[in-house]
Formats: sequence, structure tokens, C-alpha cells
Amino acid sequence: MIEPVVLAAAGAAVVLDVAGPGLPRVVHWGADPGPLDEVDLRALVTAAGGAVPSTTGGPIQPVGSMPLLPTQWDGYAGRPGVTGDRAGRWPFLRLARAGAVTVADNTVVAEAVDETAGVRVRCELRLDAHGVLHVQHTLTNVGCTDAWTVAALRTLLPIPEQATEILDFTGRWGLERVPQRRPLGNGTHARESRRGRTGHDATPLLIAGTPGFEFARGEVWAVHIGWSGGHEEYAERISGSTAVLGGGELLEPGEVRLEPGASYTTPVGFFAWSGDGLDGVRDRFHRMIRDRAGHPRTPRPLTLNVWEAVYFDHDLDRLTRLADLAATVGVERFVLDDGWFPGRRDDTAGLGDWVVDPTVWPDGLHPLVDHVRGLGMRFGLWFEPEMVNPDSRLAREHPEWILASPGRLPREHRHQHVLDVARPEVADYLFTAIDALVTEYALDYLKWDHNRDLLEAAPDGVAGVHRQTAAVYGLLDRIRARHPGLEIESCASGGGRVDLGILARTDRVWTSDSNDALDRQQIQRWTGLLLPPELMGSHVGPSPAHTTWRSAGLPFRTATALVGHAGIEWDISTCTPEELDTLREWATLYKRLRPILHSGRTVDGDVYGVVTDDAAVFVHTQLDNAPELRPRRVRLPGLAPDRRYRVTRCWGADAALPPDGVTLTGRALGTVGLELPWLRPEQAIVLEVSAA
Repeated sequence: MIEPVVLAAAGAAVVLDVAGPGLPRVVHWGADPGPLDEVDLRALVTAAGGAVPSTTGGPIQPVGSMPLLPTQWDGYAGRPGVTGDRAGRWPFLRLARAGAVTVADNTVVAEAVDETAGVRVRCELRLDAHGVLHVQHTLTNVGCTDAWTVAALRTLLPIPEQATEILDFTGRWGLERVPQRRPLGNGTHARESRRGRTGHDATPLLIAGTPGFEFARGEVWAVHIGWSGGHEEYAERISGSTAVLGGGELLEPGEVRLEPGASYTTPVGFFAWSGDGLDGVRDRFHRMIRDRAGHPRTPRPLTLNVWEAVYFDHDLDRLTRLADLAATVGVERFVLDDGWFPGRRDDTAGLGDWVVDPTVWPDGLHPLVDHVRGLGMRFGLWFEPEMVNPDSRLAREHPEWILASPGRLPREHRHQHVLDVARPEVADYLFTAIDALVTEYALDYLKWDHNRDLLEAAPDGVAGVHRQTAAVYGLLDRIRARHPGLEIESCASGGGRVDLGILARTDRVWTSDSNDALDRQQIQRWTGLLLPPELMGSHVGPSPAHTTWRSAGLPFRTATALVGHAGIEWDISTCTPEELDTLREWATLYKRLRPILHSGRTVDGDVYGVVTDDAAVFVHTQLDNAPELRPRRVRLPGLAPDRRYRVTRCWGADAALPPDGVTLTGRALGTVGLELPWLRPEQAIVLEVSAA
């Protein structure tokens, strides 16, 4: 008898029934059931049930367990795991096991084939040390004569009956990651993006959970699709069937057409379960991301980006004065944004011509770069390589390089079009141009922007978002291989390209184009469910904010920017001496606290906090008017229960704890809490916690 397979790590587990003739069936995904002998495992599989006849005359429905790629042959009436056709034939696959299921290093690999349809699939599940399940499938056309067109190949897992609520996120430019919550009833809740990039309205995680789940309470199951092109995430409960959570690349008709012998591999579907609410899922993803080989290991430098200071008005004297002030404040990296290339006095011209404008910079960027480096700061530069303005030398010389069908130019947006990076000559041009600038100026950092959706992306009349996304990944990989010390930020009009596909090749994201601290509180909180703070660019902007014209005090703005990869996006030459002094003190505080903020476990609830073994930082905010006039009692979660901690106010509103701080056990701070000073709307207090 073939025994079931259990993958377990960090309190999570997936149990697979591998005894059948098809692909393994997922019996359980969730809490680790603990040590099980062979009899226990067989009983668990039996208890999960099998296919039962429908009492209404419908098809046989699977209950209790589900194959890795469910199809109608399995009696599944929901979205199938795999769909496609061979010139309109064989749309329904019957996948039979091909070879033995292999299990090694907490990874299961299984293959199956439909000989008649000429399709073979390979499914891989790996449960990492942090309890995140990585699921990826490959489909190969093993037919001898003609092409197989892939319509969908999805990664999905069953979720139990008690997962009755779902949480996901929507948004827009300048206000990403807006939460929305609803019941999960019968039917399909799908989030689909056809934007050609992740999207400002994309959900970083699609989460299902037990009723009323919160940050520190409830069971939750979550999925993230690590892909920057078209994508889907969905939760589905079909009457008589097991509910599922899953997703994959969203393919347009005819987009992936496999000739005989060719293969298509899905993006990785990242799945995480937690018995400790949203904090538990977040902790698994943060640990997984920080464990990547390419994760930034050095302290995240305090950054000044000049965009909201000068926009397109590039002037050497003005920029060197900004650099001088930035150095006195404590800035460690100076980034020159849009406007340094020919004709770029506004956003209507110049994109694609990646050389320094000799009329604005007659000596190149060297005077500014040398000045910045002489002040002890690193230097970064803005690019938007995937785009082109019609008013540019590149567009005039190579109109065929625009991502478009012949004679069917897509609508312009922001006076620009998309370059067809999948054309080898386009990728070579971009690589050569970027490599030349990185080499000449020894750039430390690229801000890589992407300011429009892909519309009607169909070179030669064939849908092309898939190959465009893969080509951009390839270009980034090529640049990183040539310049291994170069750091790259993923920006897409702010937070429009935030996913683990692009972050496998970049070092942080620009979380939003909005530096409005009130909006940033929500944007950063929810983006942080997936990403650890050190990957989220978070800058102090001016007041009023350039995107919303909302005014906020400097203590609130700096406290908000503190809890990410901090920086400044402000013409600090307009600051008063008092404001500059505040920025200096804040910069010193950021450098002192970033070892905690960028390594600890993030917790949420009464306050936002980051906790390590010996220390913690908590940010208490008042975002709106409160009916109470008395101070709030606030609990500080995540601390070691029996350890004593000293709590002091280190930043924020003019409200103080007792002069010598407060010393209590972690248990008392987490259950009883502290009565913190009363705050007005849009005020914050930052608390530093250290072992007593």
C-alpha cells in the first residue's frame, strides 16, 4: 500500500493522498496534525472522503480532498486547474499518473499525462522552513504534430468549511491597498488584472478565514501569485465540492501556444496558513522573504529623492544645495529623478533616449555625482526603460519597437507607449544604454519606473503580456548579473508593481506616489502583510502633501515614514531651521532603530509594532477624531511574557510617559497594556522597548 505524504514545517502542514491513479490529492492544508503513524495517515485520508454521486443527477463531485489540478474528469464543477485545446479539440484533460511521486527535502513532485490529448504536466509542492507552500506546475506539449494552446494553468489548494470570510484589497493611484471584506458563500470571488503589471488595485494577498479573524486571532489561509503580468487570485465554493483558494497567470486567448516539445511553467503560487490570525501569515511571508539569497543584508540607507523637490527643473546649483542640506540632515543616498535626458522638460518627450541631456548637463552628471559622493552619500538615478514617448529620437527611428499590432497603435497614456522588450534588439538597446550609465557614473541605485498599463499588447496580432513580462525579468536579471552590487527599486506610478516576481529581481518597492502620511498609514499597514518593512520605500513629504493637499504636522509625517525603508521627498531648502533640526533628530533615530525595524517580527492590533528577542518599537497613532477625552489603554503584543521591559517615548507628539519610563513584564504589557497620552487626530507616539 502507498502511504500518504505529509510535508510539515513551522506548525503548518499539507497532507497528500498519493495512492490513486491520477495526481496526488490534497487531504489537508493547515495546522500540523502532529506525529502520525501509518495507520493514522490512512485513517485521515479515509476520513477526508472521496467522490460521491450527486443526488440531483449532476456529475460526481469530489469532497474532502482535491487533486492538484482538478478537472471535470474528477467531477469538479469549479474553475478547472488546467484548460486548453489542440486546434479546438481535447479541451477536457484526463490526467493519469506518469511515474512515481518523489518526496525529498520537504518537496513533492508528481507527473501525469493525457496521452490522447498529448499533454503532460509536472506538479511541484515545496513547504519551506517557514511554513509557506510554494506550488508550481509545468505543462508540456508531448503531441507529435501540432500546437497545444494553454488557456489556464492554476495553482490552487482546498480550504475547509470554517473559512467563511475573505479579505482582499483594492485601490487606485495614490491610494493602494484599500481593504475590503465579505462573506465567502457559494460561487466565485475572483480578482483579475489585465493591466500588464501588478496594478494599483491588485491585492497582495487573497485571504480566507474563520469568522471574525483579526491580526492576532482566527485561522486564515492566504495566497499570493508571484507574477507581474496578467494574474488572477480567487476563492471559490461550489455546492457539493471542497472550497478552494488559488490563482495563476491570467492568459489572453492564444497567448501561450506550445509547439510539440515546448513547455509552459506557471508563476509560483505562495500559500500560507496561520492559526494566529493575520500576524501569523505576515510572519511566515516576512521570514520567507528575508531568507532569500538576494535579500538586502546591509542597513537600508536613508534616501533623499528629489522628485517632489524639483520635478523636471534640473539645475546643478539647486541640486548641489539640496545635496549639501541632505548631508547635514544625515541622508545616505541621493536619487536624481525624472528629467535628466534630452527634451525632458515635462512628461511629453524624451522617454527612450537614455543619454544625459547635454543642454542641461554640459559636463554630464559628473559634477553632481562627484559632489554627492564627496559628501559621503551614494548616488541613484531614475529610469523608465519599458516606455517611450512618441516625441523621442527612439520612437522616430524605431516605431516598430512599440508594443502594438501592425497598424493598430494603442491609446496613448501619459504621452507614452510601451516598448516591446521581448524583441531581442529592444532588450539589447536598453541593456546597453543602462549598462553604459551605470558604468560611467558607478551608480549605486536605479529607480525603475513603469507609468502606464499595457493596453492591447499584441505584437504581430498575438497577445504579448506573458512574453513582455518574461523579457523584463530577463533584462533585470541581465543587468543584475553585470552589476551585482547595484540596487533597484520597483516603482510603477508608486505601488503599481508590487509582487514577489518583480521582487526576486529588485531590492525594494516604491509603496505609493502619495506621501500623505494619513493615507500612508493604511497603505503601509496592508502592503506590510506581504512585505517586510525594509522593502517598502517610505518618505517624509511636504505639508500640504502634493497628491492630496492635506496638511499634517512633521512629528506625524516622520513617525509614519520611520517604519519602512525611510527617506525624504521634499524640497528641504524650504525648511525652517527647526524643521531641519527635527529631520536630523529623526534621521539619527531611524539609523538607531533600523536594526530592529528591519529584522523583527511585525505585530498589529492596538498599535503597530516590530519585535525582536531583546527589543521592540511600537507606533501609537490617532488617525481621526475619537469620542473619548481620556487616554487610551494600549496593549503591546509579541513580547516575551516573563521578561521585564522598559518602555520609553522616543518620538512623536508632545506627550510623555513618566520621565524614567515604565518597566513591566511582557505579559503585563501584552494583556493589561499602558495608558498612553491622549492624542489629537493625526498625531503619533513612537515607543522604544528594551529588555530591563
